[in-house]
Amino acid sequence: MRKTPGILLFCLSVLWCGTVYSQVNLKLNCLYAVAGVINPQAEFVLSNHSSMSLDVTYSPWRSINGRHANFGIFTGEYRYYVGRHRTRGFYVSGHAGMMGFDISKPRMFSYGKFISFKDGYSKGFGVILGIGIGYQHEFCRRWVVDAFLGASWLHSWYNGYLKDGEINMTPNHTKPTPYDDPFNMSGEFLPTKIGVSIGYRIFDPARHRGVKPETAGVGRVKRRLHRGLPAD
Repeated sequence: MRKTPGILLFCLSVLWCGTVYSQVNLKLNCLYAVAGVINPQAEFVLSNHSSMSLDVTYSPWRSINGRHANFGIFTGEYRYYVGRHRTRGFYVSGHAGMMGFDISKPRMFSYGKFISFKDGYSKGFGVILGIGIGYQHEFCRRWVVDAFLGASWLHSWYNGYLKDGEINMTPNHTKPTPYDDPFNMSGEFLPTKIGVSIGYRIFDPARHRGVKPETAGVGRVKRRLHRGLPAD
C-alpha cells in the first residue's frame, strides 16, 4: 500500500508527458458499452506509422442468468499503421496485459455450440499476450472511429467453485489424491479484443504548431537530405 502514491505519480507523469509531446486520442468502445462493459482507451502517437494504446476493460456484472461475469483487464498495445497517412487506415498490433476475474469460464466449439460455459465459476488472475488487426478513420478533424479485432493467449491461476459456492478442493482430479489442492491453472487462446470505438483527439502537437499532420515530418526529412543522410 505504501507504493500506491508512487505508482499513481508515475502514471500521471507518463500521461502528462504523453499529452505534452505526442498526439493523444481518448476513446470509448461503443460495442462493449451496449453490453454494459466499460472499455476506455488512450492512444499515444509515437510516429507517423506507430502508436501505443492503453486500455481498461471492466465488467461490473456479478451474475447474468446465473453465470458470473465480473472481471477487469488492463492491456498495453503497440500498433503499426500500414497506410501513408498519420495513424489512419489499416494497422496490425501486438498487446500484453493482466486480468482479475470472477467468471463462469467459457468454452469454444463445445457441445455443438460456438460458445458455452462451464458449471460453477472461477476466481483468480492471469496474464494476456496477443495480436490484432484494425482500421481507424478520422472525421470532423478531431474525431476518430476505430474498428478492431484481436485474439490472445490467456494464462490464468485461480480457484474453482461449485454452483452452491463451495470451493472445489480437487480440480482436474478424476482419482483420489493424497492431499487436497484447490489451486488450479489453465491456458486458452480466445478472442479478447473486439469493438468499434469512437474517440476524440485531445491534443495534437502538429496542429498546435500550425502544421498539418501529413506534413509534420517534412522539415525533418529535408534537413536529413541536406546533410546527405537517408530520409528515415
